Amino acid sequence: MEAFKIDGLRNKVLEGHTRPETWRRIQLNRIKKLLEENEQKIIQALADDLQKPSAEAFFEILALKQELQIAYKNLSNWMQPRGIKVPLWLKPGTASVVAEPLGCVLIIGPWNYPFMLTLQPLISALAAGNTAILKPSEFAPSTSGLIAKLIKDFFPNDVVQVLQGDSKFAASLLEHRFDHIFFTGGSEIAKKVMRSASNYLTPVTLELGGKNPALVIEGANLDITAKRIIWGKSINSGQTCLAPNHLLVQEGLHDELISKLKLSINNFYGDKPEFSNDLAKINDRQFNKIVSIIKKANEANQIIFGGSINYSDQKVSPTLIRIDSINDSIMSDEIFGPILPILTIKNLDSALNIVNNGAKPLAIYMFGGKGQEKQKVINASSSGGVCFNDVIIQAGIPELPFGGVGLSGTGRYHGKAGFETFSHIKSVLKRPFWLDIKFRYPPYKVDISFINKLIN
Repeated sequence: MEAFKIDGLRNKVLEGHTRPETWRRIQLNRIKKLLEENEQKIIQALADDLQKPSAEAFFEILALKQELQIAYKNLSNWMQPRGIKVPLWLKPGTASVVAEPLGCVLIIGPWNYPFMLTLQPLISALAAGNTAILKPSEFAPSTSGLIAKLIKDFFPNDVVQVLQGDSKFAASLLEHRFDHIFFTGGSEIAKKVMRSASNYLTPVTLELGGKNPALVIEGANLDITAKRIIWGKSINSGQTCLAPNHLLVQEGLHDELISKLKLSINNFYGDKPEFSNDLAKINDRQFNKIVSIIKKANEANQIIFGGSINYSDQKVSPTLIRIDSINDSIMSDEIFGPILPILTIKNLDSALNIVNNGAKPLAIYMFGGKGQEKQKVINASSSGGVCFNDVIIQAGIPELPFGGVGLSGTGRYHGKAGFETFSHIKSVLKRPFWLDIKFRYPPYKVDISFINKLIN
């Protein structure tokens, strides 16, 4: 990629073309029209890449439509300068903060939700008045190609461009100076992104994943808990950054919950889930890893239920695996597949001890518990977010900030948080000439006691 292309996109911002609210609304309408006119093409591309069921593919489109609605409704308010109180000694000055666009931003999308997670940050970036370069994932080629075509059809070349390529191309792309880099993916690639960004001190947003624990304790409705956990672990075949990674179940609930988890799997996907049309395929790079985990667990007699493999379609039935320790080798990495390790715990405190001794997750899920126990999870742990009695769907609230902490990510977006991520919040002070106090200038003749009274 040649630098002048970035400069052309950046200059559009620097010259003020993207500042007006009207310009920003035009860009949001372009995305809206893009979605409305190409719904079936998007669904088909996701089916080609991931064998994603049409209902799950439509969720990607729906999430973008929700994000657009929130941005369109609130854009005027988000852009409005916000007044800041001025201390007495600076009056009659006025102070404010103004959100201004950063410039040309780079958005690197993932393969697991290749359409939604490439265009969702774009909505925030355009609402904030930026131009953008998109780098969709090469591991979702049909969707990547469709994004490139649609962006070219609906956007001028000096507003949004799509660049396609492999990891080497992405690395060369990162050698250029952007005004913000937004990356969704794994932590190892994120480290490379951050190192490259440091060359220009470019701000980054890293939306990663993590070993999201699901805690089930006394008070949980086990029928609903089982359905929601299996849904969250199986949607997109577990290839979701917010999917529950493992299950921590309080003593006394284990056996009943296991039976209900099994029932939910069969109710959702039939007797042979690995052949279900409602289950997405596993990514090429992930499939061998998932198969290896299942084979190893089978040899160790750890499989409670499932473990069937459809090699031709690269699908695996949702699989329940017994572990006796959080240090089991299965737990060494984020699973990112339809495998659910299950560990029995004594109580909430022991569960929180396990959670807090690991890397900070993107989400903590807890089913059951009383009000004080829920508050304890909030106060005595650190994670990107907490969700009680459900999984994943917190990301469907467009006005709720989304992001990780520590190894699960840095920065946040969705709604106003996304607008602010792609904005520089500039401080502005205005003062008149008619009041100019002499004691600020040398030679100093300052009455310290008077100044203290003035300040206090």
